Amino acid sequence: MIVKVLAENTTSSEALGSEHGLSLYIETETHKILFDTGASGLFAENAEKMGVDLTRVDLAVISHGHYDHGGGLKTFLGINNRAKIYLHKKAFEPHYANRPGGEKAYIGMDKSLLPNERFVFCGDRFVIDHELELFSGVDSKRLVPSGNTDLFVKDGDAFVQDDFAHEQNLIISENGKTLLIAGCAHNGIINIIDQFKAEKGCLPDYVIGGFHLYNHGTKQNEAPNVVDEIGNILLETHSQYYTGHCTGIESYNRLKTIMGKNIDYISTGKQLTIYM
Repeated sequence: MIVKVLAENTTSSEALGSEHGLSLYIETETHKILFDTGASGLFAENAEKMGVDLTRVDLAVISHGHYDHGGGLKTFLGINNRAKIYLHKKAFEPHYANRPGGEKAYIGMDKSLLPNERFVFCGDRFVIDHELELFSGVDSKRLVPSGNTDLFVKDGDAFVQDDFAHEQNLIISENGKTLLIAGCAHNGIINIIDQFKAEKGCLPDYVIGGFHLYNHGTKQNEAPNVVDEIGNILLETHSQYYTGHCTGIESYNRLKTIMGKNIDYISTGKQLTIYM
């Protein structure tokens, strides 16, 4: 399996742009997948430079209803006229974030894209086929990102704390092995892995995604002791982790110190070969 990072907060090449967002292109035995579209059309510009033909993508997944993961969706719809796009049924709810000075900024999806017959709205568990499935509804029991307290859903005139019911995770299964992909892990990467184990009866062989250990709005990192605890738990799973985006460089460096070869950073332009 090949995974190419089309957009991330950092870049591995001067020829490729970066932004606060995430977009991955994945080739499996039977699919060409786009997982998230970053914050803008940048993912498509980078894809062209990286030799990725987005017209051949046969399905896309949007992990949750924030602009930094679905902001390029309009661009993708204009490039690709056939792929189904799998979103949680709550993805288009009005999402907001605290900003300095007490302002709440809209960080949700572009509602002008609705309705669209290519959108497939998913619930807590959605099986696409023998290779792909989505799950959400994660019980956020422990080590939930502190940055979640600055994120909201608007209900009428009231701003309600976001429970991230709209966040879904992708499982890819091939040859008896599994890859788990999480967009931002707002529900907590440990809780997501716990639910994966409860549903699949095993731990994932590989995990890719942001762990939300950096608050983009306040520019603050997760507490070092929390990051250390997460790192020690992840190390015990013996899975291979690839992270970036909302994990933050400082938190990643702490995880790397604890986990060593079991974790690596994914920046724009990086290509992973996953042996399934």
